[in-house]
Order: sequence, then structure tokens, then C-alpha cells
Amino acid sequence: MKKYLLIMFAAVTMPLWGAPNHNSVAYIDMQYVLKNLPSYESANEQLSMISKRWQKEIDAAQQEARVLATNYQTEQIFLSDEMKRRREEEIVAKENEVLELKRKYFGQDGELFKKREALIKPIQDEVYAAIQEIVNEKRIDIVKDRSSDPSLIYMSSKLDISDQVLQKLGAR
Repeated sequence: MKKYLLIMFAAVTMPLWGAPNHNSVAYIDMQYVLKNLPSYESANEQLSMISKRWQKEIDAAQQEARVLATNYQTEQIFLSDEMKRRREEEIVAKENEVLELKRKYFGQDGELFKKREALIKPIQDEVYAAIQEIVNEKRIDIVKDRSSDPSLIYMSSKLDISDQVLQKLGAR
């Protein structure tokens, strides 16, 4: 019986004998890290100001289109067929201008996307470089973002490297 228990104990613990004595998994809260980087906050403020300026431009063009449409509706009875056609074309052109501005500024490859990439990507690269340094120093195998992991219920604070990343970046 003792022999059987000893074999079972050895079989269960054998995989642990050669296991390294370091944590191979770490977590980072990217939202927390980015929120505490002044350069990221500054970039977001710039993006917000640019976005608001572009939205005002779009709103003004939309208002012009509405005014043209309202004027057309009230004056339609008094206009010749040629004048109606010109006004309708003018309204359609203004509405197309609004759509083009939206696409240009906020579309998939629009100016906001390009500006965000130009401002945010260098900051993200710095964060990833700091993470890489910590990974190499502590011999970590996997780093997960806890702010984007909905399945994470509990995590030991010993595994969180967020403050270490901020320290490497000179923040806080």
C-alpha cells in the first residue's frame, strides 16, 4: 500500500520537479496604464479637439443642406421646372458634400483614423517596449491584458505588472 501511495505521489508531483520557480504568466491593465500616461491623455485631448472641429464643419454643412431643402419646399410652387431641377441638384450636391466630409474625417481610413495612428501608435510602442523589458527581466512567458479579459474573475496582485510598466515609462 505504501509503495502504491509513493508511486502515485511521484507520478503527481513529477511534472513539478522541473518547473521553473518564476511566474510564467503576468497581467497588465492597459486602460490603467494608458490613463496614467500624460502623453496618452494629451494625444486624446488633441484627437478630441480635432474631432469636435471636424464635427462642427459637418454640422454646418448639414445645416446648409436643411436650409436649402426648407427654402425649396416653401418656394417650390413659384419655381419653374428648370429652377426646381437646379435647386434639387444643389440640395443633392450639398447632401453629398456632407457624406463626403463624414467619410473623409471619420470613415474607416479617414483623417481621424490616421491622426489617431500618428499620435497613439508611438505611445503604444513605448508601452510594449516596457512590457518586453519586464518580460525579459522576470522571464515571463505570457502577458494578458486584464482590462479586456471578460473571463478573468480573480488575479493575484503579484501577477499585475501595470505599475512596473508605468515606472519603466517614467510615469507616476
